[in-house]
Amino acid sequence: MLPPWVPGQVVLEALAAPGGDAAHAELLRQWGSSEVWRLSYGLRSVIVKRGTDGQADEAGAYERFVVPLELPAPELIYRERDAEAGVLVLADAGRVTLEQEPSAEGFLAAAELVARIRSKPVAGSSEFPPERVKELADRIGRIDFDLSPLTEALAGLHRDAPTAVVHGDFVPKNLVTDGSRWTAIDWPGAYLAPHLSDLFTLIRDAEALGHDRAAIVAHYIDAAGTDPALVERQLLVGGGCFFLVALRFVMEEGLRTVPESVDWIDGLLSELADVVGALS
Repeated sequence: MLPPWVPGQVVLEALAAPGGDAAHAELLRQWGSSEVWRLSYGLRSVIVKRGTDGQADEAGAYERFVVPLELPAPELIYRERDAEAGVLVLADAGRVTLEQEPSAEGFLAAAELVARIRSKPVAGSSEFPPERVKELADRIGRIDFDLSPLTEALAGLHRDAPTAVVHGDFVPKNLVTDGSRWTAIDWPGAYLAPHLSDLFTLIRDAEALGHDRAAIVAHYIDAAGTDPALVERQLLVGGGCFFLVALRFVMEEGLRTVPESVDWIDGLLSELADVVGALS
């Protein structure tokens, strides 16, 4: 049985289904802060999402970035928001994720997506200025090493690199394909910054699976038409920013909504230290 928060009439109209009993329902994810269903009828399907906490305002990212910039994301069909949660109905962008089928071709296609997202000119200033490093470190409260190399390198990027949209959780589970094109899903963490955390997290997962880092970086550089030395700086800074955001999430939200995230803390701190060391 579908949960009561699903906007039934909207879904029936999107599916052209004669009634609720005719639609097939598949639960895709159920976490403390996010619940996702695929609803289908015949050849049509939609994704219905409910998010709380940091997942509640994905529609805000659609309004600020996805729709006006025509980013590679599922089409937004419907949205609603109350004090506790946000609900979205989205077009179904595909049934296979890069996590399910982690091919070399898929990782190269995802690098092109990063280049495509970053190619869109944006209005507004960076939402990850250098002073945010200290702010996040203070909120995390577990960092016992000097973050000044990251702060200084981030300041340098604000002088040398353009500000662009950062997806914020650009990992294989959030990259889907319908067999002909790739799409990025799950946009609630999107913001503006000059770093390349999206490419960093993509490469991080690719290397863990034995894929060639150099090929992915080269493919991004070719697609973006940018300077290789600048990209390497953007990658390191992006990695540091990603780990700070991830640690903040675990400490302030994850320990409550995703209890197993307690096991991520030491690893994230170690990887953050490695990135900062590489920037020193």
